[in-house]
Amino acid sequence: MKAIKELIDKYWDVVSYLFFGVLTTAVDYIVSFACHDGLHLSPTISTVIAWAAAVVFAYLTNKSWVFKSRDWRPKTIFPEFAKFTLSRAGSGFLVTISITITVEILGWNFLLMKIITSVVNIVLNYVFSKLLVFKKKK
Repeated sequence: MKAIKELIDKYWDVVSYLFFGVLTTAVDYIVSFACHDGLHLSPTISTVIAWAAAVVFAYLTNKSWVFKSRDWRPKTIFPEFAKFTLSRAGSGFLVTISITITVEILGWNFLLMKIITSVVNIVLNYVFSKLLVFKKKK
């Protein structure tokens, strides 16, 4: 049990990022399919709306639990959220373009492409968050 706790402590940011990444992906999927299947919006519009909901959820969970950034003063959160949103916009743009090309133009399966782009998105977002947004102060 002690060895498991030591591993979790050592790799906390990766383990917690994967956990909250799964939850963020769930938010993305729920909103995306609600918009696409429930509201009958296009795959591209559904993807953009889901992306926005997932970014807000991810920022709150990443800040609080993954990277343990405890500073909630406006002078910290505004630039931090801006960097977070811009980095997510870059990866979100890649996902949106991928969905548009593969699903709307090539006619590939929406669910399959959501899964593939989600995996790539999670990896990119972890790197951006760790290196650009929530980097530890020396």
